Amino acid sequence: MERTQSVVTPERFASGMTFERYLAWTGTPENLAREASQGGARRDWSGWLRQAYERARLTDGQAAAIRWLAAQPGGPAKVLVLAEEWSSDCRRDLPMLARLAEAGGLELRIFRRDGARFMRSQAPTLAEYPDSNADLMAGLMNVKGGQAWASIPVAAFYTRDLRLLHRYVEYPAIYHKDRLVATLRAPLPGETPEATRARGDRAFMAMLESPFFHVWACAAVDEILSALHERLVVGPPPAGPA
Repeated sequence: MERTQSVVTPERFASGMTFERYLAWTGTPENLAREASQGGARRDWSGWLRQAYERARLTDGQAAAIRWLAAQPGGPAKVLVLAEEWSSDCRRDLPMLARLAEAGGLELRIFRRDGARFMRSQAPTLAEYPDSNADLMAGLMNVKGGQAWASIPVAAFYTRDLRLLHRYVEYPAIYHKDRLVATLRAPLPGETPEATRARGDRAFMAMLESPFFHVWACAAVDEILSALHERLVVGPPPAGPA
């Protein structure tokens, strides 16, 4: 956490993109020329993201909660997001994060995780990816199963003086993504690997287009609000072993 605070200076935070600027940038030739997931070609998601943002709405309770939190001494004032639009998790959460920031009067800045190349390293560094934001990612890694991963999206909530309050990573706890995807992509008896892959891709995309994509986006907001409330009421968690 201390390493993150030393990297996220006021100047560095201000250099990130606003949500509107990020939407425009995703459709530019510069962005589309970069590698996507696992080196694939990038798709222009800017129109999809804009429509998703226009449809995104907080509940009255969520809007009231973020306003309450932002009004507290030492409450959230800034949100730093690491994202890549090829990620379905980023596409799901970015519009709602933008609405959350708007409702609370929080300053939102979005940073691309990768440079020209897709990050294949589990623990990427600037030495390996000099045109990326690997140094930001290093302080906001997703620790699970005893290992750290450069998962996205990351939404880091800070006080006005850039003290880290909470870090949301990848997807909400109620979305058991690994289990769902493993089931959707599991081979059927007698199925060729090619047929399995094609059917699994269709099933996964159908899930992303289902109402549950919005359910998980709303759950992410609820999880963030609850965590921020707990941080303000209880204080930071106890420090782990050195």
